[in-house]
Amino acid sequence: MRVGALVLCGGRSRRMGTSKAWLRFGEEFLLQRVVRSLKGTLEPVFVVSARGQRLPFLPDCVEIIRDRAPDRGPLEALAAGLEAISQQADAAFVCGCDAPFLRPEFVRRLVQMASEADITVPHANGRLHPLAAVYRVSLLPVIQKMLDAGALRLTTLTERCDCRSVPGSALRDVDPELESLRNINTPEEYRMALSTAGILRGD
Repeated sequence: MRVGALVLCGGRSRRMGTSKAWLRFGEEFLLQRVVRSLKGTLEPVFVVSARGQRLPFLPDCVEIIRDRAPDRGPLEALAAGLEAISQQADAAFVCGCDAPFLRPEFVRRLVQMASEADITVPHANGRLHPLAAVYRVSLLPVIQKMLDAGALRLTTLTERCDCRSVPGSALRDVDPELESLRNINTPEEYRMALSTAGILRGD
């Protein structure tokens, strides 16, 4: 199975108050950090953003895809990304741009565990993590029907298709604290992530 990567970064970041793609993380921006963790692990790597959204510099090998319609959340971005990657891959590892501790080993393990299921998704801390999961391109018709019906939740998609739930215990040997599942939604979580990484924020 050919597996590429999609990084979704077109959200409005309401709780953060600013674009998460542009959050400074050491000597790079957060989107650049996530892309770097995927580049060389999966190919191709696509970034899915909102129309007109300005992004930090990315390597030439990373293709930028734009949402086809605004304000339809990560499901719209997933549809645009899977459609774009369908000529080069059978499935994609999908994550947000706000996962600074994403480990290549974690990504490789999840891809290795991806079977014939439509979605292979980690289950940890009492819930599924659909923005750290492997999605098959064949899901596109189901996703489009959901979008047309205004059903925009990724968790609803997991309920409507063949979904393999991977327990966190099956991933801890490559990511003991499951930090790959940690994302940043608020200024406080951003500060905590910088502290974890040993980075002092400079304004």
